Amino acid sequence: MMNINHSGILYIVATPIGNLKDITQHAIEILQSVDCIAAEDTRHSQHLLKHLSITTPLISLHEHNEEERAHQLISRLRKGESLALISDAGTPLISDPGYILVSKVKNAHIPVVPIPGPCAAIAALSVAGLPTDRFVFEGFLPAKTKLRHERLEALQSESRTLVFYESPHRILNSLQTMCQVFGPDRSMVLARELTKIFETVRSGTIGEITEWVTQDENQQRGEIIVLVAGIEAISIPENTVFSDKVLNVLLETLPLKQATEIAAKITGERKNDLYHRALQLKK
Repeated sequence: MMNINHSGILYIVATPIGNLKDITQHAIEILQSVDCIAAEDTRHSQHLLKHLSITTPLISLHEHNEEERAHQLISRLRKGESLALISDAGTPLISDPGYILVSKVKNAHIPVVPIPGPCAAIAALSVAGLPTDRFVFEGFLPAKTKLRHERLEALQSESRTLVFYESPHRILNSLQTMCQVFGPDRSMVLARELTKIFETVRSGTIGEITEWVTQDENQQRGEIIVLVAGIEAISIPENTVFSDKVLNVLLETLPLKQATEIAAKITGERKNDLYHRALQLKK
């Protein structure tokens, strides 16, 4: 591969999300050959490198030092060194540090090369049994209840499959909020500890999964991916989504009956149907 301005190359290397056998031969060769490996947690990554008998030096790159570290790494790249970026598990930059570094390296016209491999979100999506032709990766939901609720409300009418990461200490709160916003009957899948000893993939409605996780504390541990069916997948008429939006706006300032009459003129739907729908929305 030809270098630009005789600079080195930054490799973005995916590492196993659990089972160490999932490392690719290409990834091993790159990690062995580069001058340095930038890792989210050097102590964690050292275990992987030791397992692979790789002695390449490590340097930390995480959310608290990425801005400063990026300048140091670009300087090394410009001198002709080649570097690899890895995260604690999976593909770097996917809800992990690295965006700032990659952005600055590309702006410096230095090559950035992907070494593909494991990604928890894609692994979960491949076995979920939900539509995969179109999906949205949302990463981690906000920790604060109000912000989490607002984020989910913004996704309420999303037709694509929704993919979230969640931490053990917040999984119950997130599922409960999904029940409130999406309703308990929407289809979802909870995938946990993929490729590890306690791997679990459970399908059901949001209400069923919430009850299951509440009753079994073991399901509140480890690395968790939550996948939720998009609105089209649960056969909600398209016009219902539009009507709800119209009603929600009108109900902010108008009495229920007047809001229903105006909504009927805008949407062309029956006034009686909209009235009952407005009652549900107000609740």
